[in-house]
Amino acid sequence: MADAKTVAAPPPPDPGTSSRQGHPWLTLLSVSLGVIMVMLDGTVVAIANPVIAQDLKASLADLQWVTSGYLLALAVFLITAGKLGDLFGHKRIFLVGVAGFALTSLAIGLSSSVGMLIGLRVLQGLFGALLQPAALALLRVAFPGERLKMAMGAWGGIIGLSSAAGPIVGGLLVEHVSWQSVFFINVPVGVVAMAMGLWVLSESRAQTLSKVDWLGVVLLSGAMFALVWAIIKAPDWGWGDPLTIGFLAAAVLIGAVFVWWQARVAEPLLPLSLFSNASVSIGTGLMMLVAFSMFGAMFFLTFFFQGVHGLTPLESGLRMLPMSAGMIVASPLAAVLIGKLGTKITIAGGMLVTALAMFLMSRLSLDAAFMDSGIPFVLLAFGLSPVFVGATEIIVGNAPEDLSGVAGGIQQSAMQVGGALGTAILGAIVSARVADVYPGHWADAKLPPLPAEQVDGLKELATFGGAPSAQMMPGVPEQVVQGIAGVSHLSFLDGMHLGFLVSTGVAVLAAVLALFVKAGRKSEDGPIHMG
Repeated sequence: MADAKTVAAPPPPDPGTSSRQGHPWLTLLSVSLGVIMVMLDGTVVAIANPVIAQDLKASLADLQWVTSGYLLALAVFLITAGKLGDLFGHKRIFLVGVAGFALTSLAIGLSSSVGMLIGLRVLQGLFGALLQPAALALLRVAFPGERLKMAMGAWGGIIGLSSAAGPIVGGLLVEHVSWQSVFFINVPVGVVAMAMGLWVLSESRAQTLSKVDWLGVVLLSGAMFALVWAIIKAPDWGWGDPLTIGFLAAAVLIGAVFVWWQARVAEPLLPLSLFSNASVSIGTGLMMLVAFSMFGAMFFLTFFFQGVHGLTPLESGLRMLPMSAGMIVASPLAAVLIGKLGTKITIAGGMLVTALAMFLMSRLSLDAAFMDSGIPFVLLAFGLSPVFVGATEIIVGNAPEDLSGVAGGIQQSAMQVGGALGTAILGAIVSARVADVYPGHWADAKLPPLPAEQVDGLKELATFGGAPSAQMMPGVPEQVVQGIAGVSHLSFLDGMHLGFLVSTGVAVLAAVLALFVKAGRKSEDGPIHMG
């Protein structure tokens, strides 16, 4: 095993260097503009998918790749991208990410085939991975010590604002302009982010690192790819399928080799000593659990609003507005509460509020009005914000400044993996529940028997909140079709309720885990342990 080496942290920059370069709040605004592109892109693509399918003659599998290709590239490359920022400069990597994301967005809007679209989405994910950890690392340097909490609070508010605007802007653009416009909108945002970044950001990089651990990059990328790919494909293959088990086993095996190599190389891609800080490890687990709970549960609300209630994409976005808009207020408030009450109490309290919101979601009825979902959404905003703010500050704030890019990559990777796990696992739970209760609802409705293959297709449709129309079932009386629609909606609701109850339990588990964390580093002059 290579000897561990400890080096002194670099001295803080001269406060008299520039009034704008490195200015904390201008830095926050600058990096937020870049990340807003990624947030908008994440919310508007789902809204554009139906129109993309019609325009490019894309199949359901093609549309899954439009999302999965981006997710894979993002999740696989995040930690490596953070390391590149530590080595070559966070400002430089951030600006490369912004420019690349904007240019690939432009190319996506000009795509003439679904294959071209998927390839560009993968490239877009790589550039998105470059800019996100770099943004957090730049904030880590601009807001040292206790001031990082304030930055994370404001950061969360800006993210909440872009999340709130995403479904509304995306719905308006798709309905009144074109699906291409949801990608073109990234171009002017990217131009402004580039200009401001060049003017405002000051360069920061590690003083103690000199090279890239390329074998570590290959091993980590392979492990992350196998893990995320297994999660993405498990709903189609089945969790017990040999392919799913094989990819999960490959992720474990390659991951074990990666850990072995990191313990021996002089300048590891991901120093294992980073996780000797219990708060970094627990903060990473918290980020995964909250992403599991939130993204997994929110995935089904889209089907509930559009499939069961028959709302348009824009109307669905408006239904979710209380949560996204609430985060604009809740995130800065969370930073204040963390400063007054401490990290563990605030995060634990936030997760308990999140658990309450999830439980209320599990009680939604078929005819749920705006306020029935609006109140839990507001609770979610005030429950999740302390966790996002606090867990990010815990991970990035407890890491040495020389590893701030890697820490940002860990935070983002935890969110991506947790969200993918939540969507896949809760999807399997909901699907199994729908299949289990469907025959009972069918019998209660006193519907005539249908061929087994046709019933299986109806169950699959019900898993996504869908119901058959008269055109889908020629020769079947209208009254029977309506009865089947009622059975499908009731079955989906039972599945969604169970999904939210599982999310409630995950949120309670995260609340307990939060009691073991500590706040971020308050001193910037401590030693840095490198391996």
